[in-house]
Amino acid sequence: MLFDLSLVQLITICASSFIIGMSKTGIQGITAISVPCMAIAFGAKESTGVVLPLLCMADVISVAYFRKSADLGVVVRMLPAAIAGFFLAIYIDTFIPVTGFKTLLGATLLLVFGIMLWSEYCGKENKYSGTWWYTVFFGVLGGFVTMVANAAGAVMAIYLLSMKKGKMEFIGTNAWFFMLVNLIKLPLQIFFWHNITWDIIKLDLCMLPCIFAGAALGLLLVKKFSDKSFKMYIQVVTAISALMMCLS
Repeated sequence: MLFDLSLVQLITICASSFIIGMSKTGIQGITAISVPCMAIAFGAKESTGVVLPLLCMADVISVAYFRKSADLGVVVRMLPAAIAGFFLAIYIDTFIPVTGFKTLLGATLLLVFGIMLWSEYCGKENKYSGTWWYTVFFGVLGGFVTMVANAAGAVMAIYLLSMKKGKMEFIGTNAWFFMLVNLIKLPLQIFFWHNITWDIIKLDLCMLPCIFAGAALGLLLVKKFSDKSFKMYIQVVTAISALMMCLS
């Protein structure tokens, strides 16, 4: 398959692999650039099969570096709800178009994000962030969104921001959560959607140098952020991601 790629496809997957590597080591949100480019180059459904193994490899790199910074309690609490969100998405996808749901989900994220910012800048504590249903809500929403729109980063960002996680803990917790989520998604895409083949896996393995290069640059850049500037960056990227989902 590697030798059947057009020049445009080869450039796109190399650039996307580099961007994915950067996003997993701290420069989050920039995968919003690579996902639509991959869809144009490879096709909407086919591109999800190419991108997912790339994400899994980048997740492993990120976890290896940030493994000691994560709040694993958050990951353990959210994961069962996220898995429920996977199957909810698979069920709903059988009879309702995804387009309308992406708009609704984007609007929901913007609303929740807006409430979170309002509470924060008014100096109010989020009294719900420690409750079980708050975690379940974001877990299900994250699992659902990652299946239908590949945009669960915005959901997780809102949740972790509301929990007031610092830069390193934010990245580490995010890394563990998405590594597990994406590994669970692999068999679903292989056996339900049939869009990941051995040829795709071999192609993605050839992209490892690009992923490592992107991850290295991401680490250099994220070290320049203070906790405050990193938080502001994540807030801006999250708002843009939710808005893009509304308009897609």
